[in-house]
Amino acid sequence: MNDSAPIGVFDSGVGGLTVVREIMRQIPNEKIIYFGDTARVPYGSKSKETVTRYSRQIIRFLEKQNVKAIVVACNTASAYALDELEKVSDIPMLGVVKPGARTASDVTRNGRIGVIGTEATIGSRIYSRYIKEINPGAEVLGKACPLFVPLVEEGLLNDPVTDEIAIRYLSSLIDSGIDTLILGCTHYPLIRATVGKVMGEGVTLVNPAYETARELRELLERGHLLHQVRPELGTNQYQFFVSDAADKFIRFANSIIKYGILSAKTIHIEEY
Repeated sequence: MNDSAPIGVFDSGVGGLTVVREIMRQIPNEKIIYFGDTARVPYGSKSKETVTRYSRQIIRFLEKQNVKAIVVACNTASAYALDELEKVSDIPMLGVVKPGARTASDVTRNGRIGVIGTEATIGSRIYSRYIKEINPGAEVLGKACPLFVPLVEEGLLNDPVTDEIAIRYLSSLIDSGIDTLILGCTHYPLIRATVGKVMGEGVTLVNPAYETARELRELLERGHLLHQVRPELGTNQYQFFVSDAADKFIRFANSIIKYGILSAKTIHIEEY
Protein backbone atom coordinates (compact mmCIF):
# COMPACT_ATOMS: atom_id res chain seq x y z
CA MET A 1 0.00 0.00 0.00
CA ASN A 2 1.30 3.42 -1.00
CA ASP A 3 1.42 6.00 1.82
CA SER A 4 0.42 8.71 -0.67
CA ALA A 5 -2.90 6.97 -1.38
CA PRO A 6 -6.03 8.71 -0.06
CA ILE A 7 -8.11 7.93 3.01
CA GLY A 8 -11.71 6.98 2.32
CA VAL A 9 -14.41 8.41 4.59
CA PHE A 10 -18.14 7.76 4.32
CA ASP A 11 -21.34 8.72 6.07
CA SER A 12 -25.07 8.65 5.45
CA GLY A 13 -25.00 12.37 4.58
CA VAL A 14 -23.15 15.46 5.76
CA GLY A 15 -22.46 14.46 9.37
CA GLY A 16 -19.22 12.70 8.48
CA LEU A 17 -17.80 16.05 7.46
CA THR A 18 -17.14 16.62 11.18
CA VAL A 19 -14.74 13.67 11.01
CA VAL A 20 -13.21 14.99 7.77
CA ARG A 21 -12.67 18.35 9.44
CA GLU A 22 -10.76 16.70 12.28
CA ILE A 23 -8.65 14.61 9.89
CA MET A 24 -7.73 17.78 7.99
CA ARG A 25 -6.69 19.45 11.24
CA GLN A 26 -4.80 16.56 12.82
CA ILE A 27 -3.14 14.90 9.81
CA PRO A 28 -3.06 17.66 7.17
CA ASN A 29 -0.77 15.84 4.72
CA GLU A 30 -3.40 13.22 3.90
CA LYS A 31 -5.59 13.06 0.81
CA ILE A 32 -9.26 12.36 1.48
CA ILE A 33 -12.07 10.89 -0.60
CA TYR A 34 -15.45 11.45 1.05
CA PHE A 35 -18.75 9.85 0.13
CA GLY A 36 -22.04 11.10 1.57
CA ASP A 37 -25.07 8.94 0.89
CA THR A 38 -27.37 11.94 0.61
CA ALA A 39 -29.98 10.08 -1.44
CA ARG A 40 -30.61 7.53 1.32
CA VAL A 41 -30.10 9.56 4.50
CA PRO A 42 -30.91 8.95 7.34
CA TYR A 43 -29.50 5.52 8.21
CA GLY A 44 -30.63 5.67 11.83
CA SER A 45 -34.21 4.55 11.14
CA LYS A 46 -33.27 1.72 8.76
CA SER A 47 -32.70 -1.97 9.47
CA LYS A 48 -29.33 -3.56 10.08
CA GLU A 49 -29.61 -5.47 6.80
CA THR A 50 -30.29 -2.32 4.81
CA VAL A 51 -27.49 -0.30 6.43
CA THR A 52 -25.07 -3.19 5.87
CA ARG A 53 -26.07 -3.45 2.20
CA TYR A 54 -25.63 0.29 1.68
CA SER A 55 -22.26 0.23 3.45
CA ARG A 56 -20.98 -2.65 1.32
CA GLN A 57 -21.81 -0.71 -1.83
CA ILE A 58 -19.89 2.29 -0.52
CA ILE A 59 -16.90 0.15 0.45
CA ARG A 60 -16.77 -1.23 -3.09
CA PHE A 61 -16.79 2.33 -4.45
CA LEU A 62 -13.96 3.39 -2.13
CA GLU A 63 -11.93 0.31 -3.03
CA LYS A 64 -12.14 1.42 -6.68
CA GLN A 65 -10.53 4.71 -5.58
CA ASN A 66 -7.51 2.78 -4.21
CA VAL A 67 -7.83 4.17 -0.69
CA LYS A 68 -5.31 3.03 1.93
CA ALA A 69 -7.70 3.17 4.91
CA ILE A 70 -11.44 3.64 5.43
CA VAL A 71 -13.19 5.58 8.17
CA VAL A 72 -16.82 4.60 8.73
CA ALA A 73 -17.83 8.09 9.83
CA CYS A 74 -21.36 7.08 10.74
CA ASN A 75 -22.32 5.73 14.15
CA THR A 76 -25.20 3.69 12.75
CA ALA A 77 -23.01 2.03 10.10
CA SER A 78 -20.27 1.50 12.71
CA ALA A 79 -22.78 -0.18 15.02
CA TYR A 80 -24.57 -2.28 12.40
CA ALA A 81 -22.06 -3.01 9.64
CA LEU A 82 -18.41 -2.52 10.67
CA ASP A 83 -17.78 -6.13 11.73
CA GLU A 84 -19.21 -7.39 8.45
CA LEU A 85 -17.30 -4.83 6.38
CA GLU A 86 -14.01 -5.87 7.95
CA LYS A 87 -14.68 -9.46 6.79
CA VAL A 88 -15.13 -8.49 3.14
CA SER A 89 -12.31 -5.96 2.74
CA ASP A 90 -8.57 -6.11 3.37
CA ILE A 91 -8.29 -2.33 3.73
CA PRO A 92 -7.64 -1.12 7.31
CA MET A 93 -10.91 0.17 8.69
CA LEU A 94 -11.94 2.34 11.63
CA GLY A 95 -15.36 3.21 13.00
CA VAL A 96 -16.36 6.09 15.24
CA VAL A 97 -17.86 4.16 18.16
CA LYS A 98 -14.83 2.65 19.89
CA PRO A 99 -12.80 5.90 20.01
CA GLY A 100 -15.70 7.72 21.65
CA ALA A 101 -16.36 4.90 24.10
CA ARG A 102 -12.72 4.80 25.19
CA THR A 103 -12.56 8.54 25.77
CA ALA A 104 -15.81 8.60 27.74
CA SER A 105 -14.52 5.79 29.95
CA ASP A 106 -11.34 7.79 30.60
CA VAL A 107 -12.94 11.13 31.46
CA THR A 108 -15.99 10.13 33.53
CA ARG A 109 -15.67 10.89 37.24
CA ASN A 110 -18.76 9.16 38.60
CA GLY A 111 -19.10 6.30 36.08
CA ARG A 112 -22.46 7.55 34.78
CA ILE A 113 -22.19 8.10 31.02
CA GLY A 114 -24.90 9.26 28.63
CA VAL A 115 -25.07 8.55 24.91
CA ILE A 116 -27.23 10.37 22.39
CA GLY A 117 -27.60 9.01 18.87
CA THR A 118 -29.95 7.68 16.23
CA GLU A 119 -32.56 5.08 17.07
CA ALA A 120 -30.35 2.39 15.51
CA THR A 121 -27.21 3.34 17.44
CA ILE A 122 -29.02 3.55 20.77
CA GLY A 123 -30.99 0.38 20.09
CA SER A 124 -27.81 -1.56 19.31
CA ARG A 125 -26.38 -0.69 22.78
CA ILE A 126 -22.95 -0.80 21.15
CA TYR A 127 -21.56 2.09 23.18
CA SER A 128 -22.69 0.41 26.39
CA ARG A 129 -21.00 -2.83 25.37
CA TYR A 130 -17.65 -1.19 24.60
CA ILE A 131 -17.70 1.02 27.70
CA LYS A 132 -18.46 -1.91 29.99
CA GLU A 133 -15.56 -3.86 28.48
CA ILE A 134 -13.29 -1.06 29.68
CA ASN A 135 -15.13 -0.15 32.89
CA PRO A 136 -17.50 -2.94 34.02
CA GLY A 137 -18.89 -0.76 36.79
CA ALA A 138 -19.99 2.05 34.48
CA GLU A 139 -23.65 2.88 34.03
CA VAL A 140 -24.56 3.87 30.46
CA LEU A 141 -27.79 5.66 29.65
CA GLY A 142 -28.84 6.04 26.02
CA LYS A 143 -31.26 8.50 24.46
CA ALA A 144 -32.34 8.42 20.83
CA CYS A 145 -32.57 11.91 19.29
CA PRO A 146 -33.83 11.23 15.75
CA LEU A 147 -34.83 14.80 14.92
CA PHE A 148 -31.30 16.15 15.39
CA VAL A 149 -30.13 14.75 12.04
CA PRO A 150 -32.77 16.44 9.85
CA LEU A 151 -32.36 19.67 11.84
CA VAL A 152 -28.63 19.64 11.10
CA GLU A 153 -29.17 18.63 7.47
CA GLU A 154 -31.49 21.62 7.07
CA GLY A 155 -28.85 23.94 8.51
CA LEU A 156 -30.85 24.81 11.65
CA LEU A 157 -27.75 24.77 13.85
CA ASN A 158 -28.61 27.87 15.88
CA ASP A 159 -32.36 27.98 15.83
CA PRO A 160 -35.06 28.14 18.53
CA VAL A 161 -36.61 24.96 17.12
CA THR A 162 -33.34 23.07 17.71
CA ASP A 163 -33.10 24.53 21.22
CA GLU A 164 -36.62 23.35 22.05
CA ILE A 165 -36.08 19.85 20.68
CA ALA A 166 -32.78 19.57 22.59
CA ILE A 167 -34.47 20.50 25.87
CA ARG A 168 -37.16 17.85 25.30
CA TYR A 169 -34.68 15.14 24.37
CA LEU A 170 -32.07 15.84 27.05
CA SER A 171 -34.19 16.59 30.12
CA SER A 172 -34.20 12.96 31.26
CA LEU A 173 -30.41 12.76 30.96
CA ILE A 174 -30.01 15.93 33.03
CA ASP A 175 -32.05 14.34 35.82
CA SER A 176 -30.06 11.08 35.64
CA GLY A 177 -26.86 12.53 37.11
CA ILE A 178 -24.51 11.71 34.22
CA ASP A 179 -21.21 13.60 34.16
CA THR A 180 -20.21 12.62 30.60
CA LEU A 181 -22.22 12.66 27.37
CA ILE A 182 -21.13 11.06 24.09
CA LEU A 183 -22.30 12.82 20.94
CA GLY A 184 -23.03 9.47 19.33
CA CYS A 185 -23.81 10.69 15.82
CA THR A 186 -21.40 12.58 13.60
CA HIS A 187 -24.07 15.22 12.94
CA TYR A 188 -24.27 16.14 16.60
CA PRO A 189 -20.95 18.03 17.01
CA LEU A 190 -22.51 20.65 14.74
CA ILE A 191 -25.02 21.44 17.52
CA ARG A 192 -22.51 20.91 20.33
CA ALA A 193 -23.06 24.44 21.66
CA THR A 194 -26.80 23.80 21.99
CA VAL A 195 -26.31 20.44 23.70
CA GLY A 196 -23.68 21.89 26.03
CA LYS A 197 -25.94 24.78 26.99
CA VAL A 198 -28.80 22.42 27.83
CA MET A 199 -26.67 19.90 29.75
CA GLY A 200 -24.69 22.49 31.72
CA GLU A 201 -21.03 22.95 32.60
CA GLY A 202 -20.91 19.90 34.88
CA VAL A 203 -21.26 17.47 31.94
CA THR A 204 -18.26 16.70 29.71
CA LEU A 205 -19.18 16.30 26.05
CA VAL A 206 -17.24 13.67 24.09
CA ASN A 207 -16.89 14.24 20.35
CA PRO A 208 -16.06 10.90 18.66
CA ALA A 209 -15.04 12.77 15.48
CA TYR A 210 -12.00 14.23 17.25
CA GLU A 211 -11.07 10.91 18.85
CA THR A 212 -11.52 9.02 15.57
CA ALA A 213 -9.07 11.30 13.74
CA ARG A 214 -6.55 10.78 16.53
CA GLU A 215 -6.89 6.99 16.32
CA LEU A 216 -6.69 7.14 12.52
CA ARG A 217 -3.31 8.80 12.81
CA GLU A 218 -2.15 6.02 15.14
CA LEU A 219 -3.48 3.36 12.73
CA LEU A 220 -1.58 4.92 9.81
CA GLU A 221 1.61 5.20 11.87
CA ARG A 222 1.44 1.53 12.88
CA GLY A 223 1.02 0.49 9.26
CA HIS A 224 3.72 2.90 8.01
CA LEU A 225 1.04 4.59 5.92
CA LEU A 226 1.24 8.12 7.31
CA HIS A 227 2.01 10.55 4.49
CA GLN A 228 4.92 12.75 5.51
CA VAL A 229 4.79 15.41 2.77
CA ARG A 230 2.05 17.93 2.07
CA PRO A 231 0.57 17.40 -1.42
CA GLU A 232 1.77 19.94 -3.96
CA LEU A 233 -0.35 22.97 -4.77
CA GLY A 234 -2.82 22.12 -7.49
CA THR A 235 -3.15 18.53 -6.29
CA ASN A 236 -6.75 17.46 -5.82
CA GLN A 237 -6.18 16.70 -2.14
CA TYR A 238 -9.85 16.50 -1.13
CA GLN A 239 -12.52 14.87 -3.29
CA PHE A 240 -16.21 14.71 -2.44
CA PHE A 241 -18.85 12.36 -3.83
CA VAL A 242 -22.57 12.14 -3.05
CA SER A 243 -25.54 10.09 -4.17
CA ASP A 244 -27.85 13.11 -4.56
CA ALA A 245 -28.23 16.89 -4.10
CA ALA A 246 -24.63 17.88 -4.82
CA ASP A 247 -25.29 21.64 -4.78
CA LYS A 248 -26.90 21.50 -1.33
CA PHE A 249 -24.02 19.36 -0.08
CA ILE A 250 -21.41 21.84 -1.33
CA ARG A 251 -23.14 24.75 0.43
CA PHE A 252 -23.32 22.84 3.69
CA ALA A 253 -19.76 21.50 3.41
CA ASN A 254 -18.36 24.97 2.91
CA SER A 255 -20.17 26.19 6.02
CA ILE A 256 -18.45 23.47 8.06
CA ILE A 257 -14.99 23.01 6.61
CA LYS A 258 -14.06 26.45 5.27
CA TYR A 259 -11.70 24.99 2.65
CA GLY A 260 -13.49 26.36 -0.39
CA ILE A 261 -15.03 23.13 -1.63
CA LEU A 262 -15.92 23.83 -5.24
CA SER A 263 -17.40 20.56 -6.40
CA ALA A 264 -19.00 17.32 -5.35
CA LYS A 265 -19.61 14.62 -7.93
CA THR A 266 -22.88 12.71 -7.93
CA ILE A 267 -22.51 8.96 -8.47
CA HIS A 268 -24.99 6.09 -8.76
CA ILE A 269 -23.93 4.15 -5.69
CA GLU A 270 -26.41 1.33 -6.42
CA GLU A 271 -24.16 0.30 -9.32
CA TYR A 272 -21.43 -0.84 -6.88
